[in-house]
Order: sequence, then structure tokens, then C-alpha cells
Amino acid sequence: MKKFVACVAAVLLCGSAVIAAELKSGLEVGEGVNPFYVQDVTGPSAGKDPLCYRCQYGKRPVVAIFTRKVDDKLAALVKEVDAKIAKSGDKKMAAFVVVLSDDPAANEAKLKELAKKEGIKSVPLTTFENAAGPEDYKVSKEAEVTVMSWVNGKVKVTHAFAAGKLNEEGIKAVISDTAKILE
Repeated sequence: MKKFVACVAAVLLCGSAVIAAELKSGLEVGEGVNPFYVQDVTGPSAGKDPLCYRCQYGKRPVVAIFTRKVDDKLAALVKEVDAKIAKSGDKKMAAFVVVLSDDPAANEAKLKELAKKEGIKSVPLTTFENAAGPEDYKVSKEAEVTVMSWVNGKVKVTHAFAAGKLNEEGIKAVISDTAKILE
């Protein structure tokens, strides 16, 4: 009986480790970031032809936030990133948000409202016409929010959050990890 209980406990522990496994989404550390085009909704190119922020930002330190949902948690993350950019000084950190959707126009009003309500000044809010995201970026369909931070065109850190899992602790981790691109 003791062996049976030990086996059951082992299976439960292994099972919970699998359940708690970290969600993987986005490029791996060290991988290069390729160009892709977005529709700018609130940035300097709002309403113009699609553009490539990856291209525009060049070798600068960048935080790219890929999301499938515009909500209060996303707003909190963007607000913190916007504040971090203001403090980055001569490092010239940049960022942009990409809403992944098969119907990007459906999110434009939400993005404009988010920018206005939160006073977002330095983070363009954009849309990408494909819920799967840019193919080269390996955004998991299980991830509601994927944050990739890079400098010199190479990924330094990636964070992924399943639906409803972006929280204050996750936002703090993203902001803390900007140190890796500002070194």
C-alpha cells in the first residue's frame, strides 16, 4: 500500500510539474528579429500605409508586445513600458504593441481609447492582420500576451502569458528585464 501511495504521489507531482510548465512563445534568446509590417493606430504613422517598426527602430533597445486582447492588464503593462522609455535617456529605448487579429479594424477604437485614457506617449499601438502573428516570430497560439525585448536586432528576453495570466508580478518582471536591453 505504501508503494501504491508513493506511486500516486509521484504521478501527481509529475503531472503538476507539466501543468505548471512555462509557456513558450516568441523567439529564443539570441535569435534575430526579422522585419514585419503593422498598421499604426496611435503612433506617428497612424492612418498611413503599413510600416515596419522593427526596421524603424534599427539597433535600438526595443520592447515588442504581441497581444490578442486589449484589456486593463495590457493597459497597465503598456503604461509601465511607456514610463520606462521616458526614463531610458540616451539609451533611446523604444517599444510598440501589436494586436494580433484576423479582424484588426475591430481593435482600432480600443487602442485609441487605451492611448488616450492612459496617456501613452511613446509606445505606438498597432494591429497585425493575422491572429497567429508574424510567422518568423513563433508566437504561440496559447499565449494571450508575448513580450520580446531585443537590442541590436537580437532577442535578449521573452515573456509569455496565457489567457488571463498577465498580472502585476508579470508586468514587474517585464519592466525589470528591460535592464537586459539597456546594458
